[in-house]
Amino acid sequence: MNCKRDDDSADVLTWFLLSPGAAGVLVGHPFDTVKVRLQVQSIDKPLYRGTYHCFQSIIRQESVFGLYKGIGSPMMGLTFINAIVFGVQGNAMRMLAHDTPTNQFFAGAAAGAIQCVICCPMELAKTRMQLQGTGEKKSSRKLYKNSLDCLVRIYNREGLRGVNRGMVTTLIRETPGFGVYFLSYDVLTRALGCEPNDRYMIPKLLFAGGMAGIASWLSTYPVDVIKSRLQADGVGGVRQYSGIADCVRQSVRREGYMVFTRGLTSTLLRAFPVNAATFATVTLILIYARGVEEGPKDCESEPSGL
Repeated sequence: MNCKRDDDSADVLTWFLLSPGAAGVLVGHPFDTVKVRLQVQSIDKPLYRGTYHCFQSIIRQESVFGLYKGIGSPMMGLTFINAIVFGVQGNAMRMLAHDTPTNQFFAGAAAGAIQCVICCPMELAKTRMQLQGTGEKKSSRKLYKNSLDCLVRIYNREGLRGVNRGMVTTLIRETPGFGVYFLSYDVLTRALGCEPNDRYMIPKLLFAGGMAGIASWLSTYPVDVIKSRLQADGVGGVRQYSGIADCVRQSVRREGYMVFTRGLTSTLLRAFPVNAATFATVTLILIYARGVEEGPKDCESEPSGL
């Protein structure tokens, strides 16, 4: 069932996009940095033995601020991406008319595909910044001043093609990933029930949102490994891969199929709390904005009306 927003709910939703969403980036970014470092490190000379060792090494060698390298990019793109995702998903559900799990998947997939226009360049800058000065507290040679400078320099050297490096893999990851994201949340909230007068409503929303995030990442994680490698390719001045197929072929030949699980632990540790907070906050804000009396019949499908 679709939710209709009034002016108050639009205002509080905007507050969510800027405030709790930003808090999610602050909490989750260190895990993302560890994920990227593990995904792209050389198999011949690995710097990190695992998730915990990577955290330890970054803090020891680069200080705690090393975990936050590249955070400017997701912070800049946060509001646009959330607005696109929830806006497109909500409009798609209204067009599809019937609130079913299948329609939730298609609406989420459409949202995931469209937001790639922002997501791909944002993640390119984030990845390049996260890898800059690896193992150095004060980088002797800073190629990029910040995320925006990174994109400008890439554009000046390679044009739009360079700025959109990894776009195909981003589309392959985000389209089904967001479909699974909204589908999982819808199925779980229907199964658990989430009536506003239920004393366990908040834990149920948190659980459904967290599990939806985990399901989404598990469904497309191998593609994320390839995307990170393609976007990081050429950082040292030498290009290793000629394209997606070549990257997959080389990665599997040298590291086996387990290469597609690199950084997965860090990703799942980040996915549950960040996505639990995201969906629970959106749902609760809309219930509060519309009034509790409207809540019981719409609670289990709140995100479809954003």
